[in-house]
Amino acid sequence: MTADALAYEDRILPPARPGERIALFGGTFDPPHEGHLLVARTVLTRLELDRLWWMVTPGNPLKNRGDQRSLPERVRLSHEAVRRDPRIRVTAFEAGFGVRYTADTVALLRRRRPSAHFVWIMGADGLAAFHRWQDWRRIAAALPICVVDRPGSTLSLLSSPAAHALARHRLRERDAAALPGRPPPAWVFLHGPRSVASSTALRAAAS
Repeated sequence: MTADALAYEDRILPPARPGERIALFGGTFDPPHEGHLLVARTVLTRLELDRLWWMVTPGNPLKNRGDQRSLPERVRLSHEAVRRDPRIRVTAFEAGFGVRYTADTVALLRRRRPSAHFVWIMGADGLAAFHRWQDWRRIAAALPICVVDRPGSTLSLLSSPAAHALARHRLRERDAAALPGRPPPAWVFLHGPRSVASSTALRAAAS
């Protein structure tokens, strides 16, 4: 399914006010679940953000797409999941712009929304694989990163090559609210309420 099948408001780049503090929370969301929503609300509160962009990606280059739901279907499910929180904006603008890699997404945002303060959000499991992302060092040098603890992934903080490479740029957790205003590279690891919900398990249960 192409980006043309998406609603216009889902495939355009969302607006951002000058100085607005915005979380970028990307994923396939196949399907979205309570764990995703918990992460979103945790970072909105702990980082004292204005908004979160729930970025439904065309697909993860590091994962086997297999029987993945179509992008429009994942966007629809995401709208249903977050509809009660006006701070969260569901978007699939990466498909609208034909962007595949996070590094290119970040470059696009720096060009189109240069006055916003963006923070990239990832789970601790994402941190474990971050060194395998395309141009991961360029991403870390372009915007602050918030890593949120996930069940079974806490040790990523100790074992991740990216965590070791960026160790001296890590903020103390109690200073997390300062992250959006910090010049990159800068990152924080957040602990807090965790959900055992998993998109993989939900797909298996539905099959």
